[in-house]
Amino acid sequence: MEQERARILENKEIARDTWRMVLQGAMAAKMEAGQFVNLAIDGFFLRRPISICEVIDEDHFILIYKVVGDGTKKLSELCASQTLDVFGPLGHGYPIEEKEKEVLLIGGGVGVPPLYELAKRYRAIDARVIVVLGFNDADSVFYEDAFRRLGCDVHVATMDGSCGVKGTVIDAIDAAHITTDFVCSCGPLPMLKAVDARYQRGYLSFESRMACGIGACMACIAKDKQEADLYHRICKEGPVFPIGKVAFTWM
Repeated sequence: MEQERARILENKEIARDTWRMVLQGAMAAKMEAGQFVNLAIDGFFLRRPISICEVIDEDHFILIYKVVGDGTKKLSELCASQTLDVFGPLGHGYPIEEKEKEVLLIGGGVGVPPLYELAKRYRAIDARVIVVLGFNDADSVFYEDAFRRLGCDVHVATMDGSCGVKGTVIDAIDAAHITTDFVCSCGPLPMLKAVDARYQRGYLSFESRMACGIGACMACIAKDKQEADLYHRICKEGPVFPIGKVAFTWM
């Protein structure tokens, strides 16, 4: 991990309250799918953890974030040519299982971005990639076409039915009769819990409130599902864990 002033090349809204930021920084060369960076925002004590969406090349990367408070609101106001204090890459990402010839990626809301780089890496080894994306409504949908351009089979669910299948990602999977059993997922806890209950093979990426991002403050602790006295730091041992590894009781 390292700290640097990354240069903003683009920062624009791509869906309701959802922004895409393109950055130039040397740490891109070390990034893996599923990792995150911690951003220092002027006027705010704690850094903001943001998942890495795409590694363009060894000097450029993309973050996608949702404006949910004052910190991310200020982040959305930054312009091209400004610089941003970035610390990372942090955490453990998704292992690339080269023996898997078919992969199901399930993303919900701001859990969608890290799956894009993962899809790129599986497509690079010629795996079939099926992507199921869940959002609240049509105005919140993003990257549907970007996944298709990678050659992925893409399905969308919205809770109000304004785009794709009405309901959850599980409803969309059932509607499309998807039987792939190796799964990688990222999104809100209720969605991850449903994925964990349904599948036995693959990986889940957990979202959690973090402070330090390096495992020192113990603010993002999750209980192990099997071992009673074992706990995991989402920022350090995660955010990606094998399906069935993490209990959902810490929230």
